[in-house]
Amino acid sequence: MNVWGFQFVCLSVFVVSLLYTVCARRSQDLHCGACRALVDELEWEISQVDPKKTIQLGSFRINPDGSQSVTEIPYSRSEAHLTELLERVCENMLNYGEKMDSSTHRKTYVRVLSRDGTKMDLSGVKVDGDVTSGLKFACERIAEEHEDELIELFSHEQDNVKDRLCSKRTDLCDYALHIPHDEL
Repeated sequence: MNVWGFQFVCLSVFVVSLLYTVCARRSQDLHCGACRALVDELEWEISQVDPKKTIQLGSFRINPDGSQSVTEIPYSRSEAHLTELLERVCENMLNYGEKMDSSTHRKTYVRVLSRDGTKMDLSGVKVDGDVTSGLKFACERIAEEHEDELIELFSHEQDNVKDRLCSKRTDLCDYALHIPHDEL
């Protein structure tokens, strides 16, 4: 092999590795953003349920002493409600756009439609079908693959669910432990 052939092979290897790195980083940004948006959407949906609304759990059989082993828990954090939310919450990813963080050069995902109708600053936010469909697909995959963890974390009120799920339990955001909790 001559010098030009060797340089071509080296350049080809470099370009392929660079493309792989870019694609892997984009995938990581997408999955991390989808996880964090999913958690944010679930927290908001849970907060919209009347806290007085409860659901009964346990056996409806009557014990020998005439009592029943039934307990009431808040409906908003019941497994039934959380399962229902997980089936439809990823539709909300259509309300997100992609923004490049100028300091880290990582992509983040932000809501482009406010929940209360207030005008939002969308400067630097990319909103298109590829972004929303990719985010929705990633959200659905995360919701399906991590359904048990999501239900476990949300059935009990816990702090820092984004970090617990997206960084510590799943490694979807292993680089993102420093991202503020109110980014979304």
